Amino acid sequence: MGVLNVTPDSFSDGGRFLGRESALQQAVSMVQQGAAIIDIGGESTRPGAAPVSEQEELDRVIPVLEALSGQLDAVISVDTSTPAVMREAEAAGAGLINDVRALLREGALDYARQSALPVCLMHMQGTPQSMQDDPRYQDVLDDVADFLLRRVEACQAAGIARERLLLDPGFGFGKTLHHNLSMLRHLQRFAQLGFPLLVGMSRKSMIGAVLDKPVEQRLHGSVAAALLAAQAGAHIIRVHDVGPTVDALKILAAVQAQE
Repeated sequence: MGVLNVTPDSFSDGGRFLGRESALQQAVSMVQQGAAIIDIGGESTRPGAAPVSEQEELDRVIPVLEALSGQLDAVISVDTSTPAVMREAEAAGAGLINDVRALLREGALDYARQSALPVCLMHMQGTPQSMQDDPRYQDVLDDVADFLLRRVEACQAAGIARERLLLDPGFGFGKTLHHNLSMLRHLQRFAQLGFPLLVGMSRKSMIGAVLDKPVEQRLHGSVAAALLAAQAGAHIIRVHDVGPTVDALKILAAVQAQE
């Protein structure tokens, strides 16, 4: 899954792909490098990010999605928690809802029930504005798994088929470095919950904290984390640097094919 942020303030590439043409070029480039999914987001969810109005998110996302729809040999995912954006994105050709709030925003669960799209439910403690202030858990593995399973139950109770759901433990969303590393060390725990697992660690602060490097120097660490996630059972790896990650995953697949 290639990341396409059409925002001015995302932590890694904010402002680079705001224009329709630049966003289209980046999406085409990521597909050529091997991305099977392009994830378009119009609301930054980095720590401390300011909220975005519904109309502003629509204005950022929908024109780009319309430009990409039918032009790419890839699924287009919409990274949103806003029901109106989900609705307009589906009408414009989106094939997946990727919601960092796990359909908790008012109206999101109802829309997802009406929709035909698969949905990725992510764990986040708190909100982007406050999630990194002082995240605490009884046990991060148990707490995150319990939350995800509760959201699955809520989805199924609302009439959303189990087969439409994916899970994301939410690396960096209300977690300390220790929490993040523990989740990666025991990622198989989440892969065994019985749903396709989406993982996103690309360029995040956990990589920077281990390497003591800024965002633009976190490629190698991000690829290493992606390989560990794939080995542990992740089905979708969400990344900024598609080409290098695809190359590494091809080597892993070739080795695993010999087993």
